[in-house]
Amino acid sequence: MLETKRLILRKWTEADAESLFQYASNTEIGPVAGWPPHKSVEESKEVIKNVFNGAECYAICEKENNAAIGAVELKLNGHTDMTERDDECELGYWLGQPFWGKGYMPEAAGELLRHGFEDLGMTAIWCGYYDGNQKSKRVQEKLGFMFHHICREAPVPLLGEVRVEYINVMTKEHWEGV
Repeated sequence: MLETKRLILRKWTEADAESLFQYASNTEIGPVAGWPPHKSVEESKEVIKNVFNGAECYAICEKENNAAIGAVELKLNGHTDMTERDDECELGYWLGQPFWGKGYMPEAAGELLRHGFEDLGMTAIWCGYYDGNQKSKRVQEKLGFMFHHICREAPVPLLGEVRVEYINVMTKEHWEGV
């Protein structure tokens, strides 16, 4: 478990399925990030078991109620196509719409950057967003990610699409200076 001033980042459990469904069924969230909205609590349970089971995948929870309101993850080598190095990983995240605009995502993602560099020994953390996802772009700017390259034909397998993706990176040296 990781903690910030206002948030707890903890492992997902099946008990989070209803909360996950409540936010992940919103059509404003998944499609812009590359996944379809959840259609049932049962589907959300499957996502918890089979997708949110990564070693560094966390439910984002407000401290006062511990209810899952989003996800943040460091996708380690073997679970990302952004790097093939064991000392690099990819940051991924999403947040339920009622919690947008409160600074929660930079707070949660910032703690995962700290965890990645200080606790896991990462030398670089990659992060991307699809063209048009201004909220994700803004989070990466607030965190200090640096533009690296554009992938003009990025596959989006869960939606059967190809999109433009912007790839950014944060090195440990740059993070230490931010």
